[in-house]
Amino acid sequence: MNTTHDSTEKRLLEQSDEVLLVTNKIDCKEEKYVIELLKLKPVFKERIWGGTTLKDSFGYEIPSEQTGECWAISAHPNGNSTVENGPFEGKELSWLWEHHRELFGNVSGNCFPLLTKILDAKTDLSVQVHPNDQYAKVNENGELGKTECWYIIDCKQDAEMIFGHHAHSKEQLVQMIHSGRWEDLLRRVKIKPGDFFYVPSGTIHALCEETLVLETQQSSDTTYRVYDYDRVDQNGEKRELHLQKAIDVTTVPDTENKANLQTEVQDGTKITTFVEGEYFSVYKWEVTGDYQTERKAPFLLCSVIKGQGEVTTGQETLPVKKGDHFILTAHTTQLTVSGTLELIVSHP
Repeated sequence: MNTTHDSTEKRLLEQSDEVLLVTNKIDCKEEKYVIELLKLKPVFKERIWGGTTLKDSFGYEIPSEQTGECWAISAHPNGNSTVENGPFEGKELSWLWEHHRELFGNVSGNCFPLLTKILDAKTDLSVQVHPNDQYAKVNENGELGKTECWYIIDCKQDAEMIFGHHAHSKEQLVQMIHSGRWEDLLRRVKIKPGDFFYVPSGTIHALCEETLVLETQQSSDTTYRVYDYDRVDQNGEKRELHLQKAIDVTTVPDTENKANLQTEVQDGTKITTFVEGEYFSVYKWEVTGDYQTERKAPFLLCSVIKGQGEVTTGQETLPVKKGDHFILTAHTTQLTVSGTLELIVSHP
């Protein structure tokens, strides 16, 4: 037996394996995936005011019959969406933001800026208000503030929401809150499917019963409850109120925040611009046939709220239907949406 030859051959094979291993590591590290579409798996939240509409209307598998929120596109630590397609399948959106910022146009920021939700308000939400960036940074451990907006997908006939207040000064606001003059304080407005509301930080607001809403917001989970109808949770306890913080951040006097909707038709597709603001821009695409367009923002967040079809980019085609959520990344230049469907589209 030639032991010298055998040992030499073994050593060379081991060295070859080591070189191959190192080469693979280098390739994996340096490889830049050209990914144009990221389909996302939502996270669901049970709420005291939730119901089953997320299952009944969208076919989602929900955790209980009191499911109030679908965090559809989220990189927030309290509810992180995961990728369902491509080489990053199973990865959380926050991981992609941290490790593959090129997918998002290399935009700056410590956290993914936006959060898309669908809310099922079977009963009334608490009357609440959100802080701005400056207040949240100081008082909520660096959390973002929360400016948001609502597109009313569906609601009962003669539905309403709380949107603003009638106090003329901070002193009057405090007096009305502490004396429980809720009917005098709160402004109620009628709503119907297709309505859109811009809700900047500092606005007292609440969705009311039997309302289904798509919400686009800053990526924040900070809410200050002002009034909760004296409800109790499953343990018989009233939920915590945050009166002083709510008073601190509420805009007084209130300002009516009416959305300035703009509509145009492009090749048979109706494009409605709901808002183009400091934190986000939001649109509705009503597609019948083929809609061809360019990606004009670093990336786009897309939610299908009606119908079905497919999205085609330079290298990928993604079948989509009602209840699907996806991101068109910075690698997308041209895209075609085909079918009969409605999407809510947003970007920072």
